[in-house]
Amino acid sequence: MAEHAATAGGDYDLVIIGGGIHGVGVAQAAAAAGYSVLCLEKEGWGSATSSRSSKLIHGGLRYLQTAQLRLVRRCLLERDLLVALAPELVSLRSFYIPVYKQGRYRPWQIRWGLRLYHLLSGWRDSGLYSLVPRSRWADLDGLNTDQLEAVYRYYDGQTDDQQLTQAVKNSAVALGATMQCPAYFVEAAKNGQGYSVTCSVDGKPRQVQCRVLVNASGPWVNQTLQQIEHTLEPLPIDLIQGTHLLYPGNLTDHCFYVEAPQDGRAVFILPWQGKTLVGTTETQYEGDPGAAQPLAREVEYLRRTLAHYFPHWHAEPEAQFCGVRVLPKSGRAVFFRSRDTQLLLDDPRKPHLVSLYGGKLTDYRATSAKLVETLIPTLGWRASRVDTADLPLLPVKR
Repeated sequence: MAEHAATAGGDYDLVIIGGGIHGVGVAQAAAAAGYSVLCLEKEGWGSATSSRSSKLIHGGLRYLQTAQLRLVRRCLLERDLLVALAPELVSLRSFYIPVYKQGRYRPWQIRWGLRLYHLLSGWRDSGLYSLVPRSRWADLDGLNTDQLEAVYRYYDGQTDDQQLTQAVKNSAVALGATMQCPAYFVEAAKNGQGYSVTCSVDGKPRQVQCRVLVNASGPWVNQTLQQIEHTLEPLPIDLIQGTHLLYPGNLTDHCFYVEAPQDGRAVFILPWQGKTLVGTTETQYEGDPGAAQPLAREVEYLRRTLAHYFPHWHAEPEAQFCGVRVLPKSGRAVFFRSRDTQLLLDDPRKPHLVSLYGGKLTDYRATSAKLVETLIPTLGWRASRVDTADLPLLPVKR
């Protein structure tokens, strides 16, 4: 179904390929800046990677280990902003980190990590943390206390990722953006003003003109780039699959951040809409991102992690899902690679083609605002309607 405001002549300042959180985020930011926008989504708003995350709006505590301080700082600021802009969609939750004698980190290391997290949050109350008294360990829903040395509590955000994507999409529509789904991007050819875009909307062929073409197609980013006339060298990437398990019933009302006993990777155990969500994994993926499926070894990895920390809780997962994310290609382990967004521009001074690589759910708004700012030399200044940092997001009626 098309949701749009009409634009003269069928031409747009921007055409955006992809209706995940970053595609709709760019549509919102561009429309808020006064530009005419068309966004094309082939299946459903937030139907791919944007609906298969860990449902967290967070700074990324584990990214402190790889010194990605700017990313953590930005995400913490965006987390607090989204809690204020979308209180019905994003809420702060208590997270608990159990520290065991055989674990990778000692209590003092966790304490200093949380102190740095608090500092990067701007010393806000949302960055506060505390040591959970031993007398309260029995209240942690059957958490394994064998060899347990300490438990720390801190705060981060939780959301319904697809609902958040829908809310941002609706905000873009309210600002005048044209949002089309189902709409399939076919190809784009350069012209004197920008690009001539061929697409299929509601099964009907259509051609539109735009001054800037934005490739926000997530794990399909390089595949989409092959359908666009350009002279760019695509960025080398790896596709990384992340699997989650969903268990019936609510194991806990608390959010737990734990180490997988097999390799020490971070895994979350979370309450989720009356059920229990466990994830995630990081497995290199080859092939069509739309065909990704949880692997048996990933499922077993998560099952063993849950059983290690909650040995007295016996349940079988009722569902499993996985999403595919983009990371820079590297010989290094996945853990050590940057989680920051990369923008590939056809012309750094006056871009007409922008491809967005990677990105996190939490900082979609900041990423989108930055991308639109890079387009000012191409599109010129417009009478800005609103700053997205001041724009409330309303939940979508189910």
